Amino acid sequence: MVIGVPREIKPEEHRVALTPQGARELRRLGHTVLLEEGAGRGSGFSDQHYLQAGAQVLDRKALFSQAELLLKVKEPLPEEYPLLREGQALFCFLHLAPNPQLVDVLLKKGLTALAFETLQSDGELPLLKPMSEIAGRMAPLVGAWYLQRHLGGKGVLAPGLAGVGPATCLVLGAGVVGSNAARMALGLGMEVLVLNRGLRRLRALEERYQGRIKTLPLAEETIRALLPRVDILIGAVLSPGERTPVLVSTEMLRLMEPGSVVVDVSVDQGGCVETSRPSTHARPVYEAEGVLHYCVANMPGAYPRTATLALQNATLPYVKLLAQEGVEKALRASQALRTALNIRRGHISHPALARSLGRPFTEPLDIL
Repeated sequence: MVIGVPREIKPEEHRVALTPQGARELRRLGHTVLLEEGAGRGSGFSDQHYLQAGAQVLDRKALFSQAELLLKVKEPLPEEYPLLREGQALFCFLHLAPNPQLVDVLLKKGLTALAFETLQSDGELPLLKPMSEIAGRMAPLVGAWYLQRHLGGKGVLAPGLAGVGPATCLVLGAGVVGSNAARMALGLGMEVLVLNRGLRRLRALEERYQGRIKTLPLAEETIRALLPRVDILIGAVLSPGERTPVLVSTEMLRLMEPGSVVVDVSVDQGGCVETSRPSTHARPVYEAEGVLHYCVANMPGAYPRTATLALQNATLPYVKLLAQEGVEKALRASQALRTALNIRRGHISHPALARSLGRPFTEPLDIL
């Protein structure tokens, strides 16, 4: 199979979907690996590293025209739409629920679109998990940084001081992002509160941290009661394939003190705070209702070396399966890969995506 790895063009996105080691492994299996010039540079991998691994280094147009399987980190941007072609397979973080324009392009072009973030195996999201771990650990660090007064924050030092209480961090969601955010916030010395709809994950946090993290069921009344004393609000809610539910309305946000900070990790899927909109690493924060919002849609891209290596550890086995068996045969053989399938042959093939967009759903096996 001809596998193409384009350079990411999302602002300040320095991750790459395949390392030289991954390219070498695919070459050993007999596959052709194409890399766009400079694609690995932001993660510390030169074109020479890929050439030594047996990959070919091409320009963007040539790569898109030849690749049968496109490996990306982030979703295609509008300038890449004309380069996509019928019959290609695309494997990356897609986050299609809040992006109907890309959905229409993929449907019209007849691509097979597989999303890292919806692939499920043994009840987990193994391709999303390492990026969620990074984003979760980043969130309290970012929030604490922007509490500085000269950056627009309220001037509260996260760990506090003798005789002065610490910052209060409220985490909405106790999944991978939320549990990692809680762990890091606690390590920074903050008062940590975690809200979650189910009790199982809250019990796990309670047992692990022996009551040092306060856990409560997620309910609007609870959020309202807590917001006036919260310094950092972390949105860590996920509904795989669907748009994230809005848990904090604009009216509720006004309960927070001016200079408080929102870090909405769920912004990729629309965000759980009504005032959230995607920002970039170049312009990471904006103010709404007196509250600073950090809503960078590719947070792990800030640490591309770590993120690239962690992502490939998770994705490479599935890339090998697609390459070795061919897309159709691999999808028939692997239930996990079928959960990653969002679009194929002009049909939406993920139920949550179809439900979120209010469009028809087609069973994956019916279009293989």
